[in-house]
Amino acid sequence: MDSLSLENRAPLLRVEKLSVSFGRLLAVHDLGFQIHSGEIFGLIGPNGAGKTTVFNAITGTVPLSEGKIRFAETDITGLKAHQITARGVVRAYQAATIFPQTPVGEHVMTGLHCRTSTSVWGAFLHTPFSRKEEVQSQEKVKELLEFSKLADFREQPASSLTWAQQKRLMLVTALATNPKLILLDEPVAGMNASEIKEMIELIAAVRKEEVTVFIIEHNMKIMMQICDRILVMNYGRKLIEGIPGEVARDPKVIEAYLGYKQN
Repeated sequence: MDSLSLENRAPLLRVEKLSVSFGRLLAVHDLGFQIHSGEIFGLIGPNGAGKTTVFNAITGTVPLSEGKIRFAETDITGLKAHQITARGVVRAYQAATIFPQTPVGEHVMTGLHCRTSTSVWGAFLHTPFSRKEEVQSQEKVKELLEFSKLADFREQPASSLTWAQQKRLMLVTALATNPKLILLDEPVAGMNASEIKEMIELIAAVRKEEVTVFIIEHNMKIMMQICDRILVMNYGRKLIEGIPGEVARDPKVIEAYLGYKQN
């Protein structure tokens, strides 16, 4: 996606003057950026730069000290995590946080629960509406498992999957919430070359489904390959933001990662 087409799109996520403190530690300070609908936006920086704290702030798992977060032109600052998910923002974590004994198909079904309407009594009485919604949910699970190349493992426990498959399961369970924006925390960490290729293809397919993607990843080569724009943080602050080529050549970025200045 070129920069001109991005400029013509309204921001889906707008972060304004974001600051997060833990006691005397200022983890993020006065950070501002926006993500446009339909793009793959990357966040990089050295360890301790504040990247995960940004994800935590956006998804409502840590409180903001200052600032504002707007999603789809709605202020979501201070909302609880489940309220933010219901509005269309979902996160897949760095660790494969699966329910190990849950069959893969049922695992994906957990992501659908925030989008279903059947009451407890409706499910208990097996009403026509609950039966219809159950059929629709099962069909959606089938579609998502095929989408993520996990259809053959539907009845197997999630713990039986490989690490890379578990990461895909996490991503597709998040997709089951029907998000507009998905946050991916190091989606290719711990994978070999073929597994990385599969995940990159899956992320590209997610974007084609009109889901905007926000990624933290330490693999710079991958980020330069898949992101439309990249934000670089260091010591809790924005260092630079731009297209991958500009970011890779910036002396401040090179110094932050390599620890020395270019002559």
